[in-house]
Amino acid sequence: MKDFGIKNTDQDTLKHWYFLMSLGRKLDDRAPNYLKQALGWSYHAPYAGHDGIQLAIGQVFQKSKDHLFPYYRDMLTAISAGVSAEEIILNGISKATDLASGGRHMSNHFAKPEWNIHNVSSATGNHTLHAVGVARAIKKYGAEAVAFSSQGESSTSEGYVYEAINGASNEKLPVVFVFQDNNYGISVHKRDQTANWRAADNFRGFKNLRIIYCDGKNVFDSMNAMTQARKYALENKCPVIVHATVVRIHSHSNSDKHELYRDDNERFCALANDPFERYRKTLIASGRVAEAELDELDKKAKEEVSKAHKKALAAPDPDPASIFDFVLPAPYSASKYPDGLHSLQSGEKLKLIQALNLTLKAEFRHNPDTFIWGQDIANKDKGGIFNVSKGLQQEFGIERVFNAPIAEDFIMGTANGMSRFDKKLRIVVEGAEFADYFWPAMEQFVELTHDYWRSNGAFCPNVTIRLASGGYIGGGLYHSQTIEGALATFPGIRIVYPSFADDAAGLLRTSMRSEGPTMFLEPKALYNDPLAETWVPEDFEVPFGKARIRRQGKDLTIITYGNTTHMSLAVAEQIAAETGKSIEVIDIRSLIPLDKETILESVKKTSRALVVHEDKVFGGFGGEIAAIITEEAFQHLDAPVKRVGSTFTPVGFNRILEKAILPDQERIKKAALELLNY
Repeated sequence: MKDFGIKNTDQDTLKHWYFLMSLGRKLDDRAPNYLKQALGWSYHAPYAGHDGIQLAIGQVFQKSKDHLFPYYRDMLTAISAGVSAEEIILNGISKATDLASGGRHMSNHFAKPEWNIHNVSSATGNHTLHAVGVARAIKKYGAEAVAFSSQGESSTSEGYVYEAINGASNEKLPVVFVFQDNNYGISVHKRDQTANWRAADNFRGFKNLRIIYCDGKNVFDSMNAMTQARKYALENKCPVIVHATVVRIHSHSNSDKHELYRDDNERFCALANDPFERYRKTLIASGRVAEAELDELDKKAKEEVSKAHKKALAAPDPDPASIFDFVLPAPYSASKYPDGLHSLQSGEKLKLIQALNLTLKAEFRHNPDTFIWGQDIANKDKGGIFNVSKGLQQEFGIERVFNAPIAEDFIMGTANGMSRFDKKLRIVVEGAEFADYFWPAMEQFVELTHDYWRSNGAFCPNVTIRLASGGYIGGGLYHSQTIEGALATFPGIRIVYPSFADDAAGLLRTSMRSEGPTMFLEPKALYNDPLAETWVPEDFEVPFGKARIRRQGKDLTIITYGNTTHMSLAVAEQIAAETGKSIEVIDIRSLIPLDKETILESVKKTSRALVVHEDKVFGGFGGEIAAIITEEAFQHLDAPVKRVGSTFTPVGFNRILEKAILPDQERIKKAALELLNY
């Protein structure tokens, strides 16, 4: 391996590095002026002081082969990797032609998707899990590549960073984590972050992990460290941390004022340690490059920035009409059963759990690039807490079906990351053993929902998230809640909630064949309930956004899904027998997208609407349905829209408490009769 130094690095390379550093500094220094002139770049995190390590990351990264996840201070990293001055400015002033996001994401978040330079979150350190996920795919597909995750030292305090490094060391994945240590997280000094002076020391006990320390202000030390790190990760298929000591010369960002927490002496010392000036003086003192040559390179960099500035200012601004583009990609068409209905009435009826299990196996056979992981899903004859994935590992092997740590953020974040390797991949995860335990994964869930929109359509996570949801099992807190009402507030996710075995199979098949993320909620109380048993065609598929009328009627419409579908059907039969009134029961199956047309058409026919679901009434998804009916079919109503659901409390463990909280046939019947008699 080449040892970089002033004497054994060729002159052209030394000059090329200087030009990149000069170009970067001119852009870094110029960025605040765009805000002053009201041209944009309202968020700028100057990188000055990080020059050595950022130059090295970009130089070692092999575009379109490796995967790079830069953070918001990585301007020189992006430039060194090949991103042009014009592309940097387009991002800074949020133009429509910005490669990173088309103006949808904050400035100073640089990306170039065609080269695998990824658009990352503003949530610091968030992308470590994505780097681990893509490194998993790199290893599984035998690619000669590594994943790079770059971040500040303070972000290593985040829990998901520990999860990422733990997972990478456990799975022996080729990922390089670069910690750019400038002593500060905005104004918080690292002494308030951790007892170890060097953040990398927090991970010294991790097996299969190599740690390399370097002076990130020194170009040659940084180049040697990064070259060594990539070589080690590539050859040993193991993670590496590169801890680079740097200095932050300026404030954290243009909204920060470091004079408020750094005294004059500290700021003077930071400026005196300027890596760019150090590199310039080293080149001149060595005699390898003349000062006049460096002046000429400075002039060239200035001219390039000037040209880039003119081109970027002339670029188009984002079109307001484009805000609805790239929220979700078009799903799999599900054309075999366009209405999501079938007439099969022969053969063996399947329980809901059997339908899920058989569909998973069928789709794994259909697409060999399908993977599943979660907690407890691959232990001998066990397939998850409820055995939905039973037999999958035995048939498809540990490479495709495996257990994850008890770390929901890790499960979700690496699903996002692994799907970045190739669009053909389909990832299924048990996001948590029970829906109630999904909350630790919410940070990564949020990322998943807006990745497609944020990247302006460049990347979409093809992930199906399975969660065992709901109550009626005596599970209490963390085992009986429903969470779809909260999840439905996020654009960029499909949410489905089947009530019968055939819909469970059909919606799962459509989810797994579609591009984009789907939240697949499974009513666990119905897994083995005979009420949910149906005949299921082997190739059954259900389109998203298509409700199913479970019972025809003309006097009242009940809109429902999940466990309460069966209760609503029972109530409709009772009322018909007792009063002769006919109730139409609509099983929406798909919350997002929602079949508004079927709902409104039914309400116009019956003139009365009752929304029933297991979730809480207050804040539940039924409020959206009620609002749609009120706004779009008010003139057809002969009674107020009524809702039935859980009380605004957690679900208790004792069966007496659970019964008092969750909706049942008695409450549904009472509400239905009130509407019929209104």
